[in-house]
Amino acid sequence: MGRRLVLAGLLALSATTADAKPRWQELPLPPAMPAPTTRGEVDVSGAHIYYAIYGQGDPVILLHGGLGNSDHWSNQVPALADKFQVIVIDSRGHGRSTRAKGPISYDVMASDVIAVMDHLQLERASMVGWSDGGEVALKLGIQYPDRVEKLFVFGSNYDVNGSKKRSGTPPQTFMAYAAKCKTDYLRMSKTPRAYDTLVDYLLPIWRNPMGFTKDQLKSIQAPTMVADGDHDEVIVLDQVEEMSHLIPNGQFKVFTDASHFALWQVPAEFNKTLVEFLSSPLPTTSGGRAQP
Repeated sequence: MGRRLVLAGLLALSATTADAKPRWQELPLPPAMPAPTTRGEVDVSGAHIYYAIYGQGDPVILLHGGLGNSDHWSNQVPALADKFQVIVIDSRGHGRSTRAKGPISYDVMASDVIAVMDHLQLERASMVGWSDGGEVALKLGIQYPDRVEKLFVFGSNYDVNGSKKRSGTPPQTFMAYAAKCKTDYLRMSKTPRAYDTLVDYLLPIWRNPMGFTKDQLKSIQAPTMVADGDHDEVIVLDQVEEMSHLIPNGQFKVFTDASHFALWQVPAEFNKTLVEFLSSPLPTTSGGRAQP
């Protein structure tokens, strides 16, 4: 009897193990966002850009992915707010931010970040960008070098060759992410019925991304870490690594057994890497002055 019970237990464990998905195929949703120290909106040419602030210290701005919102950083904010002043922003048209007339672009979203910095009287800040937010962070590093202290870019590429060819049904992780984004939008947005309009609004920059040239990447002055999961569903990892070589002071990080959603899948490892990078000293000249 005892042997049969042990055998049955081993068979059940084997079946459970066989049925379990790899970590990179799962999408554990982030917890609720903690209450901010303060929050507000900045009017930028008719668009109202939402921001919230947590903690104290050197400023770090978090830029979320496409269709998402700033609450998607809820795994990271508590880890960062112990050391930094963390500013999260809902990108134009996303979450609690509104749109204005005219098309969207990463250039426009980068200028929105600068407007929030001006409103908060921040001369410089480090930028942390995920996916579309990473593209905005790179724009800031290229176009506004005097405003950027450091760059941490996750799950982003620099041209169409860095995107994997897609066909058929989207990956389950992306379907779950899109469902999460829609639920959030219905709850947060001032125009909750306009989610499909938001998708249409963003399609042009996804289908025809302007991208960056290699010379533009070489011009980035800020110390930069580019990172990705080793199973990213949409980004070519080799191009992420290439960016780390093109960008002066570039570093490269791969999160093992994780995907485009590593900040949700492996938050402890993601946060450790992020905090260590942001806390590391800036390069200095012989005179001792920190250089971006």
